[in-house]
Amino acid sequence: MFKRFSGAIAARRMLLERSLPLKDVEELDTSGAVDRVTAEVICSPASLPSFDRSAMDGYAVRSTDTRGAKLNAPRFIQDFIPLQTGMMVPEGYDAVVMLEDARIRGEVLEVTAEAHPYRNVARAGEDVMAGDVIFSEGHRLRPPDLALLSALGIGRVSVYAKPDVVIIPTGDGLVDIGARSLNPGEAYEINGLMARLYAERWGADVQKMETVPGDAELIREAIRSNLDADMIIIIGGSSVGERDYAPRIISEMGELYVHGVRLQPGKPTALGVISGKQVICLPGYPVAALSNLYLFVRPAIKRMAHLSDKPPRVQGRLVRKMPSKPGYLSLVRVAIGEDGQVEPIMISGAGILSSVARADGFVVVPEPLEGFEEGDMVEVVLYE
Repeated sequence: MFKRFSGAIAARRMLLERSLPLKDVEELDTSGAVDRVTAEVICSPASLPSFDRSAMDGYAVRSTDTRGAKLNAPRFIQDFIPLQTGMMVPEGYDAVVMLEDARIRGEVLEVTAEAHPYRNVARAGEDVMAGDVIFSEGHRLRPPDLALLSALGIGRVSVYAKPDVVIIPTGDGLVDIGARSLNPGEAYEINGLMARLYAERWGADVQKMETVPGDAELIREAIRSNLDADMIIIIGGSSVGERDYAPRIISEMGELYVHGVRLQPGKPTALGVISGKQVICLPGYPVAALSNLYLFVRPAIKRMAHLSDKPPRVQGRLVRKMPSKPGYLSLVRVAIGEDGQVEPIMISGAGILSSVARADGFVVVPEPLEGFEEGDMVEVVLYE
């Protein structure tokens, strides 16, 4: 029997209560800070643009010299300066006449449209004024944000540190990918790869260890040697068999607050804390491990990294009934047709990884429900 059996949502809540946003801050080059979160308010050190500049290819003029200019009654101006887009409008000039509204005739400019003051001129500070708040603390920096900071001459930014995550795959008969060819009865350790790729995508710095055999002392030492990380993910050995050591080791080294969740697939899950560090034990079956990655690992990493946890979602209508296990939170793999209709692929089958490759995402069936009926509108969480 599981030691600390829990509902899936309650287990998730307990994990997030313990996964506090990190306080560590680092300074990065602006060009390398994409998707990082600002650790302080950023104010503009200068105005943008810092000078009046031309918004068009044309001619800098004094607006009063163009007064009354029309196509059938042009004005002829001797005082003008050719400009290209982005060039500084010289002092004393307050408008730019577009090329299509003017023509040089000898030493004068024939203007066929009146230009009011600051016509086609981007004023100094029109984009940003010196001292303006550009970004508040807690803002995720996107590529256009970094372009703006660079335009203002901000070359370094203070951001929150990424969570350090260590992945420890465990189990006998598992071979690290690329290590060697498989012998009969062996399989490649793939859950660690999947966990690493997702954890990196979700905002963590990740170290994946080589697979640890199913030996209690070796697993204990792997945990002990990585307690400088912010989170430890143990893959395999989380069920209730004689060789499922991870939950017992967690309870001996720290606190085991969840062992087993009402989740389909993904029931053999364990959550704990050792020396203040979160430890998440994923099941060995790949689809069950994937369910746990989305339900537990993703929100915990996002919270620690000061990032919003909003996976992409779409809505669609079921083409057939979608049953689920009563009393369990079910993550049902589905495909989305060209017409937006949603087709369930698999409900059970935690070891059928190809079912995920064929799926576009999953539908969450809450614990009280026994599924959805054909024709129901459902929300699909898209696999990233």
